[in-house]
Amino acid sequence: MPDLPDRPGDPCDEELAALDAHWRAANYLSAGQIYLLDNPLLTEPLRPEHIKPRLLGHWGTSPGLNLVHTHLNRVIKARDLDALCVWGPGHGGPAVLAGSWLDGSYGETYPDVGRDARGMARLFRQFSFPGGVPSHVAPETPGSVHEGGELGYSLAHAYGAALDNPGLLVACVIGDGEAETGPLAASWHSNKFLDPVHDGAVLPILHLNGYKISNPAVLARLPETELDRLLHGYGHHPLHVGGDDPRQVHRDLARAMDTALDHIAVIQRSARAGGVTDRPSWPVIVLRTPKGWTGPAEVDGTPVEGTWRAHQVPLSGVRDDRGHLRQLEQWLRSYRPGELFDAEGRPTPAVLACVPEGPRRLGANPHANGGLLLRELPLPPLERHAVTVDKPGATQHEPTRVLGDLLEDVMTRTAERRDFRLVGPDETASNRLQAVFRATDKAWQATTLPTDEHLGRHGRVMEVLSEHLCQGWLEGYLLTGRHGFFSCYEAFVHIVDSMVNQHIKWLKVSRTLPWRRPVASLNYLLTSHVWRQDHNGFSHQDPGFVDHVLNKSADVVRVYFPPDANTLLSVADHVLRSRDHVNVVVAGKQPGFDWLDLEQARAHCARGAGIWTWAGTEESGREPDVVLAAAGDVPTQEVLAAASLLRRHLPDLAVRVVNVVDIARLMPSGEHPHGMPDAEFDALFTRDKPVVFAYHGYPWLIHRLAYRRAVHGDLHVRGYKESGSTTTPFDMVVRNDLDRYRLVMDVIDRVPGLAVRAAAVRQTMADARTRHHAWVREHGTDLPEVADWTWDG
Repeated sequence: MPDLPDRPGDPCDEELAALDAHWRAANYLSAGQIYLLDNPLLTEPLRPEHIKPRLLGHWGTSPGLNLVHTHLNRVIKARDLDALCVWGPGHGGPAVLAGSWLDGSYGETYPDVGRDARGMARLFRQFSFPGGVPSHVAPETPGSVHEGGELGYSLAHAYGAALDNPGLLVACVIGDGEAETGPLAASWHSNKFLDPVHDGAVLPILHLNGYKISNPAVLARLPETELDRLLHGYGHHPLHVGGDDPRQVHRDLARAMDTALDHIAVIQRSARAGGVTDRPSWPVIVLRTPKGWTGPAEVDGTPVEGTWRAHQVPLSGVRDDRGHLRQLEQWLRSYRPGELFDAEGRPTPAVLACVPEGPRRLGANPHANGGLLLRELPLPPLERHAVTVDKPGATQHEPTRVLGDLLEDVMTRTAERRDFRLVGPDETASNRLQAVFRATDKAWQATTLPTDEHLGRHGRVMEVLSEHLCQGWLEGYLLTGRHGFFSCYEAFVHIVDSMVNQHIKWLKVSRTLPWRRPVASLNYLLTSHVWRQDHNGFSHQDPGFVDHVLNKSADVVRVYFPPDANTLLSVADHVLRSRDHVNVVVAGKQPGFDWLDLEQARAHCARGAGIWTWAGTEESGREPDVVLAAAGDVPTQEVLAAASLLRRHLPDLAVRVVNVVDIARLMPSGEHPHGMPDAEFDALFTRDKPVVFAYHGYPWLIHRLAYRRAVHGDLHVRGYKESGSTTTPFDMVVRNDLDRYRLVMDVIDRVPGLAVRAAAVRQTMADARTRHHAWVREHGTDLPEVADWTWDG
């Protein structure tokens, strides 16, 4: 690690006074947002009617966040930095709003909240008020790329924003409560993946104010030497700042920030110009200030400042308790607002002396509105990667291996512009995407050994065995204007259930804000899925992520089940071009039959669901006797095998085969943009014929999506029903009654009049299942008629 350079000296008194003025103004605005409905400049004595009827918000973290905002302004302006800040204590929304109001970016975004008394009154009134803005940092907040509703993801988001942004500084304020979460603990390892040549820098600021909502914070109670050892062990060089004397804290924090930024400059210069390849020790600032600093020291004789009682609203009975009202007024006037704002409510020159201008302001940096910087992804023609299909089922390919070739092409085409990343746990090769390593390495800044493969300091594949980190990196990357793909084992993507929920909510709100430009979609590839986890067993068998996602905003979420390699290519091309969506693509990595050529695949994916006329036996001009439907690669194979059995054993039965790629097509058009009108759905599935539906996941999802349809009473769904084990591939479908023989039995049971007429056929199917059970237990493999099956249509 290079030595930390000496600083020339403390900031001058004039600079310290300007910093303090800005900080006091931000504190005043933060408290005003929590309490005031009127009288924003305290031009008259405070009365109960000036107070909001419901006091909501978080004061405790706000003074510390304001302090960081003030000092970031200083270094941005002094050094002309391109900087972004991720605010981890998201419920410090009043502070971030105050900072953007002071720098003018808030009023530019929302002209009715300008930098004057009227705008200040509007800023106060709208906070945590019906029809206003949330109490935490949210999409509505200029300069934000981080939702403040759930803790744990700030540092991962910050690193994602810094990737492939070599000129960007991303400061990240980490609250001491957030620092206790598992995702944040893992995020400290992100520095092992940060390339000082091609990436920007992340400056973590660990803000220790001592308490969470009602308990002490773990890291705040560690002795400084122990905390130092922890941070050094994570690969950081800690710089400590703390105290309750504002003047001294201003002086110390200014010096710490200068030291940290000089250290970062040395690291980047050494790597970019000097060719230094040793992994650096990046700086981290540890900031200790009292919780609720500068607020009421006591309320009703009970300590508040510096305790957990300052977490939310220190004075809660202001409208009804005149003592509380007087104390609130004393508190607000302690900031001396007459020195901070002129008679029209505009910030004074002293307050704005340290504030940068234009896009350098934290509230106006274009990286925080990534759609402004987004470029179209240079996708190759699919013809370069499509597999040849002369007739359905004649050949087999591993779909994700074919996709890997496409992603390699994308990596090659973005090699210079560096705006595409593939992230995932330790599974890129396992998921058959290893072709990308012909175009780029896996990002890695730690030690390498001669036996390692595909590790490189400048790689753009991100592998770490933390789904939280993968998700957080990619979200930060996308929200700052780039593209990406997240590959994961299907069962373990559940680890990020709550993270994807937060991202979906972010996108839903962003769509309502005209100033937020669309960003590239978050694209999941779920593979190593439930039907081909027979070797790993029950712990690896869970297809429920789709159910979770489809509960979310219909204008954001999309779910696709491509049944073969060419449909996967078509779906991948679509999702990589899309904007403001969360796309979930479920596809297998094991060899599977090729059903459609590229032209057919494109048409089928565009429809989302359609009849495979070549697979059924229905005659033109008449309704089918039964509909066999499938969604998913293994269900598709079992449906086609069942259709083949029906053709052989019941040749007079009119069977329609329907394949569904876009699962939302099953929903009514009024509930999802991709939903089908009733007339289209009825034409596809009929209104009153039996429908036997083989589905990749939990069968009740299909019932939920289609429960309003006329045919729902005749809809019978087979899918995964939590019967898993380490067993053979076909035994998995038999265990869950998704196999071809059970599907034929379902048809016989449900087509009127067929049960008696086809009793012998049904018995043959049941006998095949019995033979299967005996065979797999004796031989450990599937029946030859299953293992060697090919489509004979």
